[in-house]
Amino acid sequence: MSDTLTPDVIGRRVEVNGEHATVRFAGVVPPVAGPWLGVEWDNPERGKHDGSHEGTVYFKCRHPTGGSFVRPNKVNFGTDFLTAIKNRYVLEDGPEEDRKEQIVTLGNKPVETVGFDSLMKQQSQLSKLQEVSLRNCAVSCAGEKGGVAEACPNIRRVDLSKNLLSSWDEVIHIADQLRHLEVLNLSENKLKFPSGSALTGTFSALKVLVLNQTGITWAEVLRCAAWCPGLEELYLESNNIVISERPTDVLQTVKLLDLSSNQLIDENQLYLIAHLPRLEQLILSDIGISSIHFPDAGIGCKTSMFPSLQYLVVNDNQISQWSFFNELDKLPSLRALSCLRNPLTKEDKEANMTRQLIIASIGQLKTLNKCEILPKERRTAELDYRKAFGNEWKQAGGHQDPDKNRLSEEFLRAHPRYQFLCLKYGAPEDWELKTQQPFMLKNQLLTLKIKYPDQLDQKVLEKQLPGSMTIQKVKGWLSRLLKVPVSDLLLSYESPKEPGIEIKLENDLQSLRFYSVENEDCLLVRCTS
Repeated sequence: MSDTLTPDVIGRRVEVNGEHATVRFAGVVPPVAGPWLGVEWDNPERGKHDGSHEGTVYFKCRHPTGGSFVRPNKVNFGTDFLTAIKNRYVLEDGPEEDRKEQIVTLGNKPVETVGFDSLMKQQSQLSKLQEVSLRNCAVSCAGEKGGVAEACPNIRRVDLSKNLLSSWDEVIHIADQLRHLEVLNLSENKLKFPSGSALTGTFSALKVLVLNQTGITWAEVLRCAAWCPGLEELYLESNNIVISERPTDVLQTVKLLDLSSNQLIDENQLYLIAHLPRLEQLILSDIGISSIHFPDAGIGCKTSMFPSLQYLVVNDNQISQWSFFNELDKLPSLRALSCLRNPLTKEDKEANMTRQLIIASIGQLKTLNKCEILPKERRTAELDYRKAFGNEWKQAGGHQDPDKNRLSEEFLRAHPRYQFLCLKYGAPEDWELKTQQPFMLKNQLLTLKIKYPDQLDQKVLEKQLPGSMTIQKVKGWLSRLLKVPVSDLLLSYESPKEPGIEIKLENDLQSLRFYSVENEDCLLVRCTS
């Protein structure tokens, strides 16, 4: 840019040597002659002061070292949307192509043209574009009115992240020309809101809006949402958002909402978005949350909040109490959960045990931390949970006879699914409770019967094996006993509690305990050869 300044530069977004900033001042800074721009850097470490010079305040910054004075000719004010597209997507022709001549008829008069083929080729390339990525291309405005609609009318997905857009007015001028626009990424732009409010239809086809690191407020989010009647996905990561009011007549079509890294959000604010009717995915990573409660639902009941929520992400938070997962069991539609890197779920030697407890606590869960929960894993988790807290259950008034159950309120709050597990698998027997301690089941010896269904003349054996013994090691022992190759052995087992149901032991790396093998169960051995 030249050293000539115009009044409209204040508030403009600019780039200086690869760093982005906002113009806060334009004018003279004595005693040095000539025009200056006062800028507030996005990265405050790039600056030198707070907008003051020799005791005079020229502009204000949020950070004491966020400001600098720069000459106008050092500043890049950006380019327009259509020029940026041409720079990135139009293939340049060689010199010979540009010099080609062609005769065309305009009216009744033949006209000699140069570069006509090249122009047609460029127009064809732009008109076919459906997805455009202009990240960090210094886009600052829409450009000539109608130019975008004429050149590339079929664009559906646009990435305008980390550009020099300074107001929603410019975004609207672009979107007005892209009637098929479905996905728009405006992350890392600092956008002022337009003066007008009647913007109905501007984003009528938009389904996905990404506004990460834009500094947008919740009130502004709701204002944006009014422009997007069909919005399905909204990303608002790292904006210091405080959810200040309940959405009414907006966000009603949203299926995915990402509020990650907004550290000011707390449990009470989440209640304000708890009745969005179509919300299926909620991403709350790194917001600092440690607890959640659904006061409208009692023990064993489902909440009316988040009625459609299927997938919840709470990675990188402060979850340290099991009551958090007990509350999640109240969500009526929850099927998938991600809860990595929390105090209660950090990767360590107890990680598998933690996974089992979460599975047992949330009955309808199908996927945990992106790993499918198979039926046999759920069965193992629930049986182990039932046994691990059996003594506590008995001391709290639990009894094998349901009519004599007098469980304390404290136990029911701590273990809301325990009664259901007793109904599903039967109450724990006294002999089970005497031989185990919580979380020490892997050390228990199992007394098993060994049968050979295909060889009736073989004698039934009785053998004690550790519950932690892998299927591979069991096969190795049987291979030596029967003098047959390990690869020829097929194992399964039956439980006297469920006669007629045979469960295959297919994974050689898993333990007997993984498959919920118990005392007095019968190991079935078959040979393929």
